[in-house]
Amino acid sequence: MADKLRWGVLGNALIARKCVMPAIGASKNGVVHGLATSLPGAAEALVEEHGIVRLTENYDDLLDDPAIDAIYVPLPNHLHELWVIRALNAGKHVLCEKPLACSAAEAVTMAEAASRNGRLLMEAQMYRFHPRTQRIEEMVAEGAIGVPRLVRAAFCFSMSEDLLAAGSNYRLNSVRGGGALFDVGCYGVGVARLFLKQRVSRVQALALERNGSGVDLHLVGNLDFDGSALASIEASFCSGLQQTYSVIGSGGVVEVPQDGFIPWDKDALIFHRVGDSDSAEPIVIEGTDQYRLMVEHFGDRVADGAAPLVSLEDSIQNLAVLDALAESARCGTSIDVKEPLGDWHAEP
Repeated sequence: MADKLRWGVLGNALIARKCVMPAIGASKNGVVHGLATSLPGAAEALVEEHGIVRLTENYDDLLDDPAIDAIYVPLPNHLHELWVIRALNAGKHVLCEKPLACSAAEAVTMAEAASRNGRLLMEAQMYRFHPRTQRIEEMVAEGAIGVPRLVRAAFCFSMSEDLLAAGSNYRLNSVRGGGALFDVGCYGVGVARLFLKQRVSRVQALALERNGSGVDLHLVGNLDFDGSALASIEASFCSGLQQTYSVIGSGGVVEVPQDGFIPWDKDALIFHRVGDSDSAEPIVIEGTDQYRLMVEHFGDRVADGAAPLVSLEDSIQNLAVLDALAESARCGTSIDVKEPLGDWHAEP
């Protein structure tokens, strides 16, 4: 491998253009080497901006290129399993957009492919790399709020009425892995599991669908952490912007304002209240690019072989909870979370 990890990107998605490719370009250990897109003519400015060596319409061209070390997959959800496994089988390390797959079973198959090929596969849960997230995790572990009892989390935004009516966006297509739960509800489930540190045993959910399409536009879910703690999550394509979460304990509360998952590069705030106090202590975390931190971490783990911050075990367990929430919303009853089966536990 060269001094810098040479990346190939499958698809000219907005998240790739706006966040991840600039992050790779700004990183200490990576460079965007190749881009595959069905509309290469529309990517010429990106090629010039990032000094991309290879531009192609064919995804396999990047997988077959020996000059590329790692692949970033920002494709629609239903394509994750296919292209992640093809990239792993081609000997590439893979960073895959959230959600890692459309089900825990798919993710297990992907993880087994990573283990079989001795390659790193990591889900792009960018908020995990922000120092604010890590500081809150430390605060909870150190007892700053007593015993953690409840997490409330919401990631919601409002699609335009025209977009909702057309239904052409992949997020509104059940066959393509659409729905608010998997698109943004994965964040709420992720922070609840991160801070409460217990197994989710049972869930219940209610959802509003788009015209009987099977796609959830708005979902509210409750999580039972083996009877020791609870969480409430909200995910929506049809409500005002929210990106917030709170961690409530026996002796205090930590709250994050309306930039909880994507604070961009501005200073990030934490509000800490103790006991019954009405006033909160503001804690300021210096602004940073969490996408850059994520791709640098990925490159470091490729180089040193250590376990990544976002493990496949964690991603698979998250998907098991999402699977159960989706089933609960469909059937209208509480659902026990199934333990994913498979031999994925060995990290490369």
